[in-house]
Amino acid sequence: MPPNTTASSGQKPGKSGRKKGRKARLFLIVLVLALFGGVAYGGYWGVSTVRASFPQTKGSLTLDGLSGPVDVKRDGNGIPQIYASSDEDLFMAQGYVQAQDRFYEMDVRRHMTSGRLSEMFGSSQVKNDEFLRTMGWDRVAKEEYDKKLSASTKKYLQAYAKGVNAYLKGKDGKDISLEYAALGFTNDYKPQEWTPVDSVAWLKAMAWDLRGNMQEEIDRSLMTSRLGPKQIADLYPEYPYSRNKTITQEGQYDSVTGSYVQGSGTTAGSGTQSTAGTGLAGNTTAPDGLQSQLSKLYNVLDNVPTAVGVNGNGIGSNSWVVAGEHTITSKPLLANDPHLSASLPSVWYQMGLHCTSVSSKCQYDVSGYTFAGMPGVVIGHNQNIAWGMTNSGVDVTDLYLEKITGEGYEYDGKVLPFATRKETIKVAGGSTKTIVVRETKDGMPLLSDRDDELVKVGKKATVDSGAPDRGDGYAIALRWTALDPGNSMDAVFQLDKASNWSEFRTAAASFDVPSQNLIYADTNNHIGYQLPGKIPTRSKGDDGSLPSPGWDSKYRWTGYIKQSALPYEYDPKRGYIVTANQAVVDKDKYPYTLTTDWGYGTRSQRISDLIEAKIKGGGKISTDDMRQMQLDDSSEIAKLIVPKLLKIDVADKNVRDAQKLLEGWDYTQDADSAAAAYFNATWRNILKLAFGNKLPKELRVKGQCLNVAPVDSTGPADENQTVRECGQREADQAQPDGGDRWFEVVRKIIDDQNNDWWKAPKTRLDKAADNRDELFARAMKDARWELTAKLGKDMDTWSWGRLHRLFLKNQTLGTEGPGVLQYMLNRGPWKLSGGEATVNATGWNAAGGYGVVWVPSMRMVVNLDDFDKSKWINLSGASGHAYSAHYTDQTDKWAKGELLPWSFSDKAVDKSTSDTLVLKP
Repeated sequence: MPPNTTASSGQKPGKSGRKKGRKARLFLIVLVLALFGGVAYGGYWGVSTVRASFPQTKGSLTLDGLSGPVDVKRDGNGIPQIYASSDEDLFMAQGYVQAQDRFYEMDVRRHMTSGRLSEMFGSSQVKNDEFLRTMGWDRVAKEEYDKKLSASTKKYLQAYAKGVNAYLKGKDGKDISLEYAALGFTNDYKPQEWTPVDSVAWLKAMAWDLRGNMQEEIDRSLMTSRLGPKQIADLYPEYPYSRNKTITQEGQYDSVTGSYVQGSGTTAGSGTQSTAGTGLAGNTTAPDGLQSQLSKLYNVLDNVPTAVGVNGNGIGSNSWVVAGEHTITSKPLLANDPHLSASLPSVWYQMGLHCTSVSSKCQYDVSGYTFAGMPGVVIGHNQNIAWGMTNSGVDVTDLYLEKITGEGYEYDGKVLPFATRKETIKVAGGSTKTIVVRETKDGMPLLSDRDDELVKVGKKATVDSGAPDRGDGYAIALRWTALDPGNSMDAVFQLDKASNWSEFRTAAASFDVPSQNLIYADTNNHIGYQLPGKIPTRSKGDDGSLPSPGWDSKYRWTGYIKQSALPYEYDPKRGYIVTANQAVVDKDKYPYTLTTDWGYGTRSQRISDLIEAKIKGGGKISTDDMRQMQLDDSSEIAKLIVPKLLKIDVADKNVRDAQKLLEGWDYTQDADSAAAAYFNATWRNILKLAFGNKLPKELRVKGQCLNVAPVDSTGPADENQTVRECGQREADQAQPDGGDRWFEVVRKIIDDQNNDWWKAPKTRLDKAADNRDELFARAMKDARWELTAKLGKDMDTWSWGRLHRLFLKNQTLGTEGPGVLQYMLNRGPWKLSGGEATVNATGWNAAGGYGVVWVPSMRMVVNLDDFDKSKWINLSGASGHAYSAHYTDQTDKWAKGELLPWSFSDKAVDKSTSDTLVLKP
């Protein structure tokens, strides 16, 4: 990987320095491309291609379709602020500018959402396309556009598409980006015009990655092959309501009005669901055949390209808002940092959309983060309000085991026909392929049709005596709210122009999917929270935690929670609101099961504690205090475990020396901390010995083989009883991942020295561990030698950042392309502070290693007293062009926890402007 080439200081080089740097950069490009494309041709191709694809940011150009001139002002980081005199001109210019910077990324995204990746990348993507066509995101998006979205939203989407196409007009692929030029060596692919549906479909991809507990549903079912119900319950403990506060604390469901009310409601009453469902056919375990089906399904899901997350795993986020009574400005402060996959370019695109005069003709004055390929602003602020988002994690997906009979499926004793459609997949350099998609009457696609092995094992599925006869076997179908047409695109534009709490809640009501925690602040000194989304209700006894029997109508969804019944909070007495994927509402105050798989509140409670400490200390919170809280990297699990590790008598001097690193450690995970490195290695080995080695192979890391104990045993087994099994899951998706669910698992048993989970069998090098301290001692020893191998014998050279590194990779050719091309497109590594389930959530998967898997994808702090004193940062940069100065120019600052000035007023924007481009009609 090439080193990060961005400058770390704020100094501007002199003219000769700039010229020398540019020549050196172009020489590198020429050299690399010469190796890639042939020496004779490479030099010309490299320089001309790189220069041709860079956007014009100064001067003027003409765009057909504009009604008046539009100014595009870019600051020193290439972040655009657009000024127009009509809504249509504003969004047309947004389309043009985003295409200038990021069209290749936009094009890949729309091919993913429509199941057409094979058209760009060939036969390697056919399986992904089959799965994506089966779900039919683009079909649902088209139905939304045709039948659900408002006339104004359609008008804005059309204007945006017109702007993108104005940029594409007359350009070949090599004129658009380096990646197209590289594709040209093996593929004659030509970029096509953008459509409004391409923008709408992106919300489906976003919703897929933020879909809730589908992964947990699969994992729990897979665990039943080796673990009993009590053991699985141990690994999915109940949310610690008494220790970690919920998001809403001053309201409850009122059974008289059927609404959620702030203050003292009548009573939570009896809802339509219980909170303790039993899953498939009334059992607490899944049928044997379903084990294999779900394992295969997991492999299919894992291969689907991620849009914003890690295929549904590990996704989190922090957001919080503090009322003016507790801030130095006497107005609210709002912070947000969504935790998503690390990608290059960053999933976020910063920009401002400004009407030169806000009126009925031009209604927007908004700035923040959006997605390339989608008009409007998703997270940010306008002239009156600010808002942020975190993933709510509510359960909006269910898997169903469908009984196949002939050409149909069984439902309440009858055989119903499948709805079918044909999908034709074009393959670059290969033959076209046609598939048939089958759906139930509820519009549930059969995911198992996409894998021949799933069909075979479906025929072997065993279920309880209440299920229908096996016949031709079983299939797996998906019920998901995002497969129903919705209005989420309307919500984006409504949020962007909302001026108060009432308008904000009205906008939130249209935000069908993905369901997000929305926090709010306004210039009139109010703060608030709203849970939006289309959230299903289920029959009594079914909580969606395990696959359900599709042949029984009582397991179908019964409806959706009314908007008026969804939890909210407005100006709470405590003066702040924190959302960090914890439980939304106390289970005793709400009748509906939103999910059984909340985040466990480690981050949210830490943020609340930091805010409370400041308030109780008599201090007022500043913008920089909010930034510092975002960077808090205290390890809550270390606070629990380290005191016990230090009490263990260690015989081996080398291990004892490592143990001493933990003496006096303040539990912070700085990049240069040796103690953090050793503790996290110890934590990883504790998890492996106590839990990981006892999980079924479908959840363990691919290729890691071990002798395992018999089914339904967590203790050591006689060597003659063990069987050899190798893991099957990708390293960054395996379990135990070390997140705060595992914090809670360990917390529950930490004082039970002889709990069965603390037992580990003997190996060739180690005796059996029979209790907690023996297992901890073994983990400390294993960690010592693991770090010796990775970092060297001298502990003075150890640091957390040497283990915990971030690589930014182009998500297509940077991961699958030739080595030379990967060298050109990728950047890193960066040594990072932070860790798993800390506020500074630079996530890593303990089962797979220490590398950074997800990150705070952006950070922002909004100052409602003076928007020009707000701060923001992106993971990479504004540009998607590999050798642009703005490709990764924010990453160094991001890694250090710095924030950039965020100009909003006309005066501030003019002062920060480096380049101005005038778009003329």
